[in-house]
Amino acid sequence: MGEPPDPPEGTPEGVPRGGDDEYRSVVFDETFVRAARLQEFSAQERITDHTPAVRRLPAARRSGLSRQALVLVLLIAVAFGTAVYMGVRHPYRTPAAERPAEPLRMTVVPLAPEGAVPGARDVGQLYAHSPAARFRAGAEGVPLPPTRRTANFSDDQVVAALLTAKDYVVRSALDPAVVTGGETRAVRVLLDSGQQEQFDESIDRPAADGRHAVTGWLVRFDPARVRLADPHIRVRGTLQAAEADSATLEVTTDHTVVYALRPAGVGRDAQASLFTVRRELRFRFDREDLRLHQAELVVSHVQAGPQSCALDPAPRLHPLLAGQRAQHTAPPGTNPYAPDTTTPALCGTLAEAAQPRL
Repeated sequence: MGEPPDPPEGTPEGVPRGGDDEYRSVVFDETFVRAARLQEFSAQERITDHTPAVRRLPAARRSGLSRQALVLVLLIAVAFGTAVYMGVRHPYRTPAAERPAEPLRMTVVPLAPEGAVPGARDVGQLYAHSPAARFRAGAEGVPLPPTRRTANFSDDQVVAALLTAKDYVVRSALDPAVVTGGETRAVRVLLDSGQQEQFDESIDRPAADGRHAVTGWLVRFDPARVRLADPHIRVRGTLQAAEADSATLEVTTDHTVVYALRPAGVGRDAQASLFTVRRELRFRFDREDLRLHQAELVVSHVQAGPQSCALDPAPRLHPLLAGQRAQHTAPPGTNPYAPDTTTPALCGTLAEAAQPRL
């Protein structure tokens, strides 16, 4: 251990310096005595006043410490006031309770051709002579629009909503594995958890009831009947984002998707034909959906052709291939008195201008 330090006012006279004095550590110099909190009364004071032998001196004032404490209290008050102000004024605060997911409402309308479906062996020739000549392939055909924040959502939140909606369009309509009847998990994971049960019911038990058509969620063909003649699916359309309320963003998408198809089990010598799907989707996002990269799909309106109105489009779409014609069978009638009546079948006509002109 080091030697004890000298007193603040130096070593008293008569006391040797350094470690020569073995009693140096217990010597009380004048500085030490003046700093003591207890002070002995004089003999005269003790005789006259009968007071105790010692008295307590008043504590030294520590004005510096008081000032520091005051500054600390002021800083805490300012920080607390700022936090309260930001909590009241901050535009991105989370609502007290999120709205539960709504079930998807869907409409799937087959479009029947007026004549035989045009076909060609060269897929490029088909596209070049069709309205899809300038469409782009895959995700490149689904560009994001310029983004701008809303009153209650930041730029990043709007971009997140648009990216999720784009991913849904790409996975549900442009993924060859999905459209040819393969796995559907890539689409399911993008849905709000409150809608995944409805999605599963649609896949397992499809029905044309406006709630459980597979083709309301995604594009699907029967791989036993058709195959893709070109894996690069053409698409063009738009995405738009808008604020529905202070807790909800909505994104609407409108895309026309064109598939080149051939009959299943045939070679490249078989003629290919084009099949067109127009999809209008409306997504809803709360802040939890934005955080999880999920969406609530609330409306799906699909028109697809050429196909026959005689077949149920709920489990899958039924493309008419090159040279085939539609069966002009009227849809079944609707009995308004029947308690189990579901959404009536709808059917449209595919305009000649929508077909390749070969």
